[in-house]
Amino acid sequence: HYTQDGVDLVVKGPSGEQIHDFRDKTSEKFDFVTRHKGVHQFCFTNKSPYHETIDFDIHVSHFTYYDQHAKDEHFNPLLEQVSKLEEALYNIQFEQHWLEAQTERQAIVNEAMSRRAIHKAFFESAALVGASALQVYLLRRLFERKLGVTRV
Repeated sequence: HYTQDGVDLVVKGPSGEQIHDFRDKTSEKFDFVTRHKGVHQFCFTNKSPYHETIDFDIHVSHFTYYDQHAKDEHFNPLLEQVSKLEEALYNIQFEQHWLEAQTERQAIVNEAMSRRAIHKAFFESAALVGASALQVYLLRRLFERKLGVTRV
């Protein structure tokens, strides 16, 4: 079943502070930077009576701090570029995955609308045939009465 009801998502940090709060979302993409180590909670709530499938991806990335690495001027720029390329590649793959999910969702909506259009066309055709049959019946009855009145 396809409904417009979304799910709720609450993201909490290691100390219980709320980082993000989304309500009735059917599709969402977000990112955040945390400054604290620890377990983060991602709580989904489905208020719909139907089963929902949630596609959920997490990417963890670490920022480079210069004081934690060797001070070799030849390798640091190279490592930074590799890190940037890795992040860019992940973002492209994530965006592609997200767009595929959106395409699948639109296909579901399109299929439902197509079925409704076919049902409406059948109903309109049946109504047209019924109206035509009623007109034929009424015209025959009218002419039978007129012919019966003029013959007498």
